[in-house]
Amino acid sequence: MNKVPLLNLTRQFETISEEVNAAVLQVLGSGGYIGGPAVSNFEQQFAAYTGTSECIGCNSGTDALFLALRALEIGPGDEVIAPPFTFFATAEVISAVGATPVFVDIDANTFNLDLNLIEAAITEKTRAIIPVHLFGQPVDMTRLMAIAEAHSLAVIEDCAQATGAEWTGQKVGSIGHIGCFSFYPTKNLGAAGDGGAITTNDPAIAANIRMLKEHGSRARYYHEAIGMNSRLDAVQAVVLQIKLRFLDTWNQQRQQIAERYQQLLSRIPHIVPPQEISGGRSVWNQYTIRLVNSPDAPSHLSREPGALQDWVRNELQSRGVGSIVYYPLPLHLQSVYRDLGYQPGQLPVSEQMCHEVLSLPMFPELSAEDQDQVIYSLKDCLATAVESQS
Repeated sequence: MNKVPLLNLTRQFETISEEVNAAVLQVLGSGGYIGGPAVSNFEQQFAAYTGTSECIGCNSGTDALFLALRALEIGPGDEVIAPPFTFFATAEVISAVGATPVFVDIDANTFNLDLNLIEAAITEKTRAIIPVHLFGQPVDMTRLMAIAEAHSLAVIEDCAQATGAEWTGQKVGSIGHIGCFSFYPTKNLGAAGDGGAITTNDPAIAANIRMLKEHGSRARYYHEAIGMNSRLDAVQAVVLQIKLRFLDTWNQQRQQIAERYQQLLSRIPHIVPPQEISGGRSVWNQYTIRLVNSPDAPSHLSREPGALQDWVRNELQSRGVGSIVYYPLPLHLQSVYRDLGYQPGQLPVSEQMCHEVLSLPMFPELSAEDQDQVIYSLKDCLATAVESQS
């Protein structure tokens, strides 16, 4: 059997290599590596794609979130609501501006914020909510925006894994007050290095972000705030311009792969396939299953949380199939947040998901033969686990 990687970036590059190489060489030959028409053109195209009036390129998705909080003047004494089941950057930026992350548990069906729990977490110090469209699955933004409006809160959409995802036909990043995107190479729209962008329909917010990302300066050498250096460079911008033209096609291929996974995995014991939320369109940055114990689960695997997860991941690796756990430890239990006082069991769904989730190979160029091997390997390793107890 051939090996099936979790992700293969070279297959995608091979389909657009001539155009990308020519565009990059043109930038290198121009000497215009920072800013310029390459960056401004991409910003205009990405704003049009997301359905927003403003787009500001920056160095990373992390910087995008940080700049969004800074632009809203969120800082010491403020609280920001976020999920604990996500990449660290979502909470890290809250702490970096001096505010306090308030973690709200997730929904087991969507892996996103449980909107039923939001209002109980709001205090007089709450300034914003950061919904994460995790694994490419959109949050119910209609309901979330209604909650935010009722409490006069800002909404910063973390769209790092969800470029092109939609809620009721509207692109994520255009519904909240600010949208934050990552162009890390593994994302649906990935650069050839780091990159990010911020979208908004508020020109005042956009102007503030542009000032902050340029060392707090609107006019060169004149500074009105302590800002930072966060630029999307021209090489990344031309790569992203080319890839943006193919993004919808690639996302459609991901959707087709996900649908095939759904069909093939639906009747395998111990596996709960992910589901799209009604009203949403996922772009499947990750295809993440849950591995759940049941009465007929092998006893030696069912005694400890995560035992079945570990078994399957190791067995898949031995069969040449890539997989990964996003995420093995929720943010509220990370050592850096010990002082916040969260205790094990306090956010039970997030903690449970960390012991159950496993992301399978997912990229637009994944072949049907690759998928068949993933499914066969899953069935085989689960059968082996059960047979070892008989």
